[in-house]
Amino acid sequence: MYKSILLPIDLSEIERGRAMIDLAQRLADKDTRIRLVNVVVDIPAFVAAEVPSEIIKTTMTTARQTLQGLITAAGLKADAEVRSGKPGPTILDAAEECEADLIIVGSHKPGLEDYFLGSTAARVVRHAQCSVLVMR
Repeated sequence: MYKSILLPIDLSEIERGRAMIDLAQRLADKDTRIRLVNVVVDIPAFVAAEVPSEIIKTTMTTARQTLQGLITAAGLKADAEVRSGKPGPTILDAAEECEADLIIVGSHKPGLEDYFLGSTAARVVRHAQCSVLVMR
């Protein structure tokens, strides 16, 4: 089936993340590499200067632990990674680096702001160099 599947997990939507993991397991064979990635959105520099560095470290550590918990609960053999940046480009970079041939990305019903700015899922679909499966 697929050699490498990337799952960008939004930790504010854990149930969707679990469903994405379940789907990845169904699409994978024994040799498929699965990678979960969470993107912690960069905060502007003028804000970061006022935020204690421990808060940022704690956020990254908590995200990594949550991803590992999802992997363990699913009985999945997968890698977990937490990155910081803008979600769309960061997901695309992660897909390129792990040579993903499938990205399973979650989506939500678009709100008004999505029509003006575009959602993360839409950006991934438009710019990915591999297949993208969008879960609603």
